[in-house]
Amino acid sequence: MKIRFKHAALAILGAIFLAGCAGHMPTDEHKGQRVTVNAVTAQGVGETIGTVELLDSPDGLVLNTHLRNLPPGPHGFHIHEKGFCGPAEKDGKMGAAIAAGGHFNPNHAPHHGTPLTGHLGDLPLLTVDAAGKSTEQLVAPRLKLADVQGLAIMIHAGGDNYADQPKPLGGGGDRIACGVIQ
Repeated sequence: MKIRFKHAALAILGAIFLAGCAGHMPTDEHKGQRVTVNAVTAQGVGETIGTVELLDSPDGLVLNTHLRNLPPGPHGFHIHEKGFCGPAEKDGKMGAAIAAGGHFNPNHAPHHGTPLTGHLGDLPLLTVDAAGKSTEQLVAPRLKLADVQGLAIMIHAGGDNYADQPKPLGGGGDRIACGVIQ
């Protein structure tokens, strides 16, 4: 009799514990979004080079990178204002992923900056290892997934110094990879 009571008590406690945890289980609205990222050139959108998973968190938008076939080193990494990765004309010549427009900047920040001070689309620096891969977790503290729906995520050829000097927009240069956040 005592053993059955202990088992019943444990079962009840377990059910209470699981019911309490159910309020913290992720729901569909809290699931992340996987964005396919492709190489881009002035001729168009090329091969898939991986994905970036976007997830909301209490600390901001989490970006989990799963990328390959990129040049090693630091790269500018941004959210751009339009959800297009195709080439377009700028200053009289075709450019890679120019259809994505500029950095996402709905608050009209006067300058490029860090993920805390500049355009809302200014993300932490993306680092690529010697094998051409990036598998890091970055956080954009001022963004949520809902903010970036329908926009583009962009990787630039060069690093990003988070300033407009000596080169504009952190010095990242050409756009080499892009994905649309759908």
